[in-house]
Amino acid sequence: MAKKPQLWLIIVLMMFPQIVETIYSPVLPHIAHQFSVSVETATQTLSVYFTAFAIGVVFWGRMADILGRRFSMLAGLCLYGVGAALAILATSFSMIMIARILTAFGAAVGSVVTQTMLRDSYEGPELGKVFSIMGMGISVSPVLGLLSGGFLAEQSGHYGIFMALMVLAIVLVTATILRLPETRPDSVNAVPLTTLLATMLRDSQIWKNAILVALFNLMLFSYYSLAPFIFSDMGLNSEHFGYSGFALALGSLLGSIANKRLLQKKLEAQTLVNAASILALVAAIGVYLTQHSLLFLLPMMVVVVCFGIAIPNILGSALASYKASAGTAGATFGLMYYLMLGALLGIAGMIHNLGIVLIAAGVIAVATVLLVNFRRTI
Repeated sequence: MAKKPQLWLIIVLMMFPQIVETIYSPVLPHIAHQFSVSVETATQTLSVYFTAFAIGVVFWGRMADILGRRFSMLAGLCLYGVGAALAILATSFSMIMIARILTAFGAAVGSVVTQTMLRDSYEGPELGKVFSIMGMGISVSPVLGLLSGGFLAEQSGHYGIFMALMVLAIVLVTATILRLPETRPDSVNAVPLTTLLATMLRDSQIWKNAILVALFNLMLFSYYSLAPFIFSDMGLNSEHFGYSGFALALGSLLGSIANKRLLQKKLEAQTLVNAASILALVAAIGVYLTQHSLLFLLPMMVVVVCFGIAIPNILGSALASYKASAGTAGATFGLMYYLMLGALLGIAGMIHNLGIVLIAAGVIAVATVLLVNFRRTI
C-alpha cells in the first residue's frame, strides 16, 4: 500500500493556494493606482484567477491519475513559480493578468492533488476528521496572507508581494521533492474525462455540493476582494486591512473546532451544513448593517465560522461514490465549483458591496439546502 503523506506537509500545500490569494488582496488598491485602472478592473483579477484556477484543477486532477500525485504536484508548483516570476517583471496590467492566470493554473495543484492524496489514504468518518484538521490548519492562512500582504504592500508595493510568492514557490518545490510520497493506488480507474463529467453532471448531489462549496467560498473571497476598499474608504491602509486576518483566522479556527466537536457528538454532516447555511445568512445581514464601521468584522467572523463548519463536511462526503477515479472526479468537481466561483466573484466585483454579496450568497445557500431537504421528504 502507498505510504500516507505527512499531514503537516499536506496542510501546508492545501494552505498554499489560499495564502497566494490572501497575500495579494491588500495590494489591490496599489495595483489599481500603479497601472491606472479602476478599482472594479483591479478586482476582476480575482475572477480571472479563479477561472484559471478551475481549469488548473481539471488539468492537475487528471494528471494525478495519469502521471501520479507527486509528479503532478511538482509540475504545478514549478508553473506557479514561473507565473510569480512574470509578475515581478510585469510592466503593464495586461502582464499582471497573464501572470495571475499562470500562478492560478499552477496553484490549483495545491487544492486538487492534496484532496486526492487524502482520499487515497483515508475514507469514511476518518476522512471527515482529517478534513477538519485541514480546516484548523487553513485557519491560520488568512493571518499569514493578510498580515504579510498588508506589510509588504505598504513597504514595497506589488513587487514585494510577487517576490514573496516567488520565494514561496522555491520553498514548496524543495519540500515536495524531499518529503512528499506517491499515494496513487496501483489500480486507478482512468475513466475518460468526458464520460465521468457526463455522469457527475447528472448527479444532483454533486450539483448541490458544488453550489454550496462555491457559495461558501464566495462569502470568504468576496471579503478579500472588497474589504480592502472598505478599509480604504475609512481612511485605513493595507497594513490595517492585513490585521483583520486575525479576526478571520479566529473565526475559521472556531468553526473548525466546533465542527470537530459536533462530529464527535455524532451529528450528521448534512445537519451541520444546513445549520451553517442558515447562520451564515443571519451573519451576512449583520455585515450589511455594519459595513460602514469596523464593527462589520464581528458578523464577518461568524460568516467564517460557518465556512469552517460547512466546507469540511461537504468536501469529506462529496465524492464518496467516485473513489475509484479520485483524481479525475476531484478535478471535475473542482471545475464545477471554481467556474461558479469565478463567475460569482466577477459579479461581486461589479456589485462592489460586500454586505449585498454575502446576503445573496446566504439566501441561495439556504434555498439550496431547503430544496434538497424538501425533495428527500417527498
